[in-house]
Amino acid sequence: MTQVINTVKEMQTIAQRIKASGQSIGFIPTMGALHEGHLSMMRRSVEENDVTVISVFVNPLQFGPNEDYDAYPRQIDKDVSLVKAIHVDYVFHPSVEEMYPDELGITLKVGRLGEVLEGPQRPGHFDGVVTVVNKLFNIVSPNKAYFGKKDAQQLAIIEKMVKDFNHPIEIVGVDIVREDDGLARSSRNVYLTDEERKEAVHLSKSLKLAKDMYAEGERRSHILVGAIKTYLQEHTSGHIDEVAIYSYPELEVVNEINGQIFIALAVKFSKARLIDNIILGSK
Repeated sequence: MTQVINTVKEMQTIAQRIKASGQSIGFIPTMGALHEGHLSMMRRSVEENDVTVISVFVNPLQFGPNEDYDAYPRQIDKDVSLVKAIHVDYVFHPSVEEMYPDELGITLKVGRLGEVLEGPQRPGHFDGVVTVVNKLFNIVSPNKAYFGKKDAQQLAIIEKMVKDFNHPIEIVGVDIVREDDGLARSSRNVYLTDEERKEAVHLSKSLKLAKDMYAEGERRSHILVGAIKTYLQEHTSGHIDEVAIYSYPELEVVNEINGQIFIALAVKFSKARLIDNIILGSK
């Protein structure tokens, strides 16, 4: 039986009771508008933990002034019905006033890991992410927390935050869930026009092109980046915001590929900015 919890105090009391009984808690933070990518993380948590908690909270701190906070889809009733079917135990669904009753007097700031890729595109975004995730970790006290590899930069930042702040939490990265044609599942896909939806499949195809070139021995970053950009220009009408290659999880610039790398891209369509990535090589 899935229970919806709206207050910090009640969620903390429940979490403390669960931990005191010796049970483990798996946690998936979300902003709602759940799709199969979210649900795959929840199924894994249900398998690996005694109790699974998810949060549904559209966090205003991670939206910039020109971003879609007000328009971001909110469908809590549908979300709850989806998670009931996979036996999630608790849905933590606080209001903004509940999470931020006062102006924050102390804030967190992401360092170098937030200064590349999505960071410059969305100033303050990752600061807002780590602030809310820290609060949620303190409220839910999970043993494991699950994050999608689709947001691989965010995953690297969360892993570093957990290490730096000594959270006793195992961070589990979950593979990207894709549509049958390869498009990464995202709450923002609903903003695509029919024609843009057809074009969007080429984001993952461009990454596959780079993967094939890597498999054939190409190790020069600028060659791979150039091939991806050319492919996207030929197959989509979207604006290419970024194509970049960094070491992973350090997110340092790589000219000659040696070790594990992260190829990330972002393409802006008329009403949706889509991201995708692939991690290649080994540490």
